[in-house]
Amino acid sequence: MATGAALWLYLLCHVLLAVAAAAAAADDRGKSGICHGRVGGNLPPPATAAALLRQNGVTKARLFLPDPAVLQAFAAAGIDLTVGVPNENLTFLAASGPEGAARWLRSAVLAHAPAERLRCLAVGNEVLYGDTFYAPHLVPAMMNLHAALAAMGLEGRVKVSSAHSSSVLAASYPPSAGAFGPAALPVLRPMLRFLADTGAPFMLNTYPFISYVNDPANVPLAYALFGAGAAPVQDGALAYTNLFDATVDALVAALEKEGFGGVPVAVTETGWPTAGHPAATPQNAAAYNAEIVGRAARGVGTPRRPGVPVEVFLFDMYDEDGKPGAEFERHFGIFRADGSKAYDINFA
Repeated sequence: MATGAALWLYLLCHVLLAVAAAAAAADDRGKSGICHGRVGGNLPPPATAAALLRQNGVTKARLFLPDPAVLQAFAAAGIDLTVGVPNENLTFLAASGPEGAARWLRSAVLAHAPAERLRCLAVGNEVLYGDTFYAPHLVPAMMNLHAALAAMGLEGRVKVSSAHSSSVLAASYPPSAGAFGPAALPVLRPMLRFLADTGAPFMLNTYPFISYVNDPANVPLAYALFGAGAAPVQDGALAYTNLFDATVDALVAALEKEGFGGVPVAVTETGWPTAGHPAATPQNAAAYNAEIVGRAARGVGTPRRPGVPVEVFLFDMYDEDGKPGAEFERHFGIFRADGSKAYDINFA
C-alpha cells in the first residue's frame, strides 16, 4: 500500500509540474519582449538598460549578437534571452560539427549568461534576404548548435531557429495565397523539417510601417496601424483589418503549403518609428506598439490561428543613431537615453 501511495504521489507531482510548466510557457508567450539594438553612439550601459526593462515589467529581450557585457547585465537582472548568432559565424559553426558549436556556445554565450536565462538562439538574421552568401551554411549551423545543446542537456529548453525578413514570402496577398519564394526553398525545406522536429518557432521580422512607406497606394495607413477605420480585406471566410495579422497568416499559409502547418510563429522584430517620415510620429508609434503588446497579452492569435498566441519582440529599445538607411531607421526607440519613454506605453 505504501509503495502504491508513493507511486501515486510521484505521478501526481509530475503531472502538477507539467501543468505548471505549460501554464508558465503560455504566460511567457503572452509577454512582449524588446529588441536591444546596439548601433548607436550614446546608448546607456547594459546594466542601466536591463534595469529599465525590469522597471517596466519587460522580462524578455532579443539580443542581435552575444555581447558579453549585455549578456551579463541582462542575465543578472533575470531577463530571459533570445540571443543572435551573427551571420559571419555561420560558416565556422556549419563546418566545425557539434563539438565546435559547443566550444563557440560555451565561450560566446554561456561564459557570460547561465543556461537558465537562455531561451532561444536566433541563428543568423535575414540570411535569405539580399546577400545569400551564408545561406548554404545556415541549416548545418543550426543543427550543430542544437546537437551541442542536446549534449549539454539543454535540448528542449533552448530552442534554435533563425529570423527571416517578411520578403521570404514571394506571395502574401491575400493571406491564403502565402507562399515562399522558390529560390529560398532549398534552404527553407530542411529548416522547416528541423523546426518541426525540435518544436522551435519560425521567426519573422515584419514592419507594416515599411510596407506602408513603400506602397502607400495599396497599403492604407489605417490598415498598417490597426486603425479602427481600416477597410477589411476579405479572404474567403476570414476578414483582415490589419497588415500584421495578414502577414503572419500569409506565413502560416506558406508553412501549410510546405506541409509544416504545425510550426509556431514568433515575430522577432516589429515596431513603428517616431521620426523621419510624416507617418512616423510618437502618437502612431504608441498606437501600433500598444496594440501589439495588448494582443500578445490577450493571446488573441490571428484569423487563421485564433487563440494561438504569437510571441512578439518590439523593435527597438533605444534610437540607434548609427543605423544606415532612411532617416526613420534611426528612430524606433521606445525609451530615450535618459530612461524616459518616447511615448506612453504600458508593458505590465
